[in-house]
Amino acid sequence: MNTRHAEKLWDIFCTVIDNHGDLGVCWRLTCQLLAQGQSVRLWVDDASALSWMAPDAHAQPHLQVLPWGAASQSDVLKTLKPADVWVEAFGCTLPEAFVAHGVATHAQQPAWINLEYLSAEDWVPRMHGLPSPVMSGPAKGWTKTFFYPGFTPDTGGLLRESDLLERQQRFDRAAWRQQHAPDLAPGGLLISLFCYEPAALPQLLTQLQGTPHHLLVTPGRPLAAVQQALSNMPTDGIQLNWGALLYTDQNSFDEMLWACDLNFVRGEDSLVRALWAGQPFIWHIYPQDDDAHHAKLEAFLEWMQAPESLRKAHRVWNGVESGEWESFNSNGQAEWRACAQVIRQRLLTQSDLSCQMLTLVKATG
Repeated sequence: MNTRHAEKLWDIFCTVIDNHGDLGVCWRLTCQLLAQGQSVRLWVDDASALSWMAPDAHAQPHLQVLPWGAASQSDVLKTLKPADVWVEAFGCTLPEAFVAHGVATHAQQPAWINLEYLSAEDWVPRMHGLPSPVMSGPAKGWTKTFFYPGFTPDTGGLLRESDLLERQQRFDRAAWRQQHAPDLAPGGLLISLFCYEPAALPQLLTQLQGTPHHLLVTPGRPLAAVQQALSNMPTDGIQLNWGALLYTDQNSFDEMLWACDLNFVRGEDSLVRALWAGQPFIWHIYPQDDDAHHAKLEAFLEWMQAPESLRKAHRVWNGVESGEWESFNSNGQAEWRACAQVIRQRLLTQSDLSCQMLTLVKATG
């Protein structure tokens, strides 16, 4: 049960690097803070995705969605009520004018949180909660706090709505599948695809041919990747049963994950949603030029205690190793689903991210 916290005003800053994942995380955090009686100003450099991600965003009470550039405008700054909490998400740097104004107008330093990226690597618990003194600039002498999401009780946890389990219990999986894949044969696989451009995609599409399935392809890069892969495949005898989806809000995305037999997810936000779905999934980790994501993927697979077939599938999908794509047969389905269910139950025993962040703010206040 969540403990009710005194209302505070939060400034959350987010830059959209690509693919809207950072905004997705910040929006979920915003909603969960609002649900716990907090007020939020969400500063973002590109809020266009909220039109489909959260169509009612601008109608929410106790919330302002503000353009990033406004945080440097003196006419805006002079009207701002001092916030109790500053959150800089995923390495973004607060505008210097905003910081200078805050130093000049705050009676005491707000709780200043550096919300980091999600990782299962063993150094995360050691870094979580550490202070970071500000050594230069208008806030010199103030202190930030590192806040690391994670998969273990000694980290900041994962975002999870208080009504998530209730929503899942009410969900009519059979009706959803009938509506979105009415031509799926009995016993066929319903698969969602949310990815970058995996080298193993042609292997997956080839394997699906001739088997009962329906592939739900999300818009943007996944759709472009499928179209490119198909254009390079022989045109004779392609029997791929798939459909292109439209952009959708976050709750509808959750429902797709709950309904499918196998989910391909990517980045951070959709990985967490796949974990809560409790269905078999393959994670396409965000690729880095120096291959640092390889170690991050291995740490995650080790935390999962994933069976070897699931580990190989992840490695091939992410280009960590070459080889044949793992066939998702009935044995694999049972083994991967059992793994997904075990880690979901493990995570449900831990405190969620927004509650931990509220507790941190209370302790520092």
